[in-house]
Amino acid sequence: MTANASNKIRLLVVDDHNIVRSGLTSLINTEPDMTVVAQATNGQQAIELFREHKPDVTLMDLRLPNVGGVEATTTIRKEFPTARIIVLTTYDGDEDIYRALQAGACGYLLKGMFAEELLEAIRAVHSGLRRIPPAVAQRLAERMGGQDLTAREVEVLKLIVKGNSNKEIGAALFISEATVKTHVNNILGKLGASDRTHAATMALQRGIIHL
Repeated sequence: MTANASNKIRLLVVDDHNIVRSGLTSLINTEPDMTVVAQATNGQQAIELFREHKPDVTLMDLRLPNVGGVEATTTIRKEFPTARIIVLTTYDGDEDIYRALQAGACGYLLKGMFAEELLEAIRAVHSGLRRIPPAVAQRLAERMGGQDLTAREVEVLKLIVKGNSNKEIGAALFISEATVKTHVNNILGKLGASDRTHAATMALQRGIIHL
């Protein structure tokens, strides 16, 4: 496939690790129908560079300094509803996947994938398709079948993950110990967790809470 500069797929690569950005850029620039027009190291820079270059496809990491990948995706999609963004991450927790797709990502790829899969996904998303690998789709289906935690339950869960007791959680959130106990029971029920430790482990594995 050959392409002149005017009809190449123009990409923005967003990752805070220099070696990852360089590797992706080198890979993409060897393809005759693609070119990297900009690279960003954080979410805020990604938003600014998107406004400047208006790339065809953006590769977006999730864990970024100052403004995260989900927030950057949300902001870009609000300003540019047709923006095509592929999340490229090491995180496969169902909550991470759910948040990214809710924010408007067209694809969700894991960094362990083969180069050919990435290039094929870029071309697919550029042509208007979505690209979610089967394993990721399975995680998403499991997430869609579960119950959402309320904002307060997430606050309680964060403190459980930190190892706080019900009394300490109550003091931190200015609620009674009895109310904390109710929230904890609701959290265990929604997550299908057997106890607090199990709930904390599940919260980290699923990407509901990040340390």
